[in-house]
Amino acid sequence: MKIILMTVAMFSFTAILNAQEAAKKKDSKEVATKKAATPKKKTGITFTTLEINRPAIPYDSQELFIFEFKNTGKTPLIISNVQTSCGCTTAEKPTEPVLPGKKSKISVKYDTKRVGDLHKTITVTTNVGEPIVLTIKGKILPQDPAATPVTEPVKN
Repeated sequence: MKIILMTVAMFSFTAILNAQEAAKKKDSKEVATKKAATPKKKTGITFTTLEINRPAIPYDSQELFIFEFKNTGKTPLIISNVQTSCGCTTAEKPTEPVLPGKKSKISVKYDTKRVGDLHKTITVTTNVGEPIVLTIKGKILPQDPAATPVTEPVKN
């Protein structure tokens, strides 16, 4: 009888230890998941705005969308790439590194010969963190018929 009780006790003890180890593994996986979900540290670049919205843009205007930013880090900021979401949008970035504490800008131009709603993104890649997505929104107004000279056909 003692042998049976000892066997049951050993079996129970082993089962409890295995359950505790399984719980520890589960907890460590949850901690790893939580760490991955925490927000990234701030980067060394701060934009004054991430979105510009212009509700009434004249047809064929040469308006620029200017995104100003500041290097808030401790090292020179290099804008390595500025990628627009389509060929109808172009962007100019600083060609030189932006020193700590200094400001600069990214200029974006949209082909305003395309009437209607506008919603484009610009992805900025730097040496100081994750890519940043800028957005331009608005509406291109139709061309004013009074502004276009009408030519009469030549009569013979």
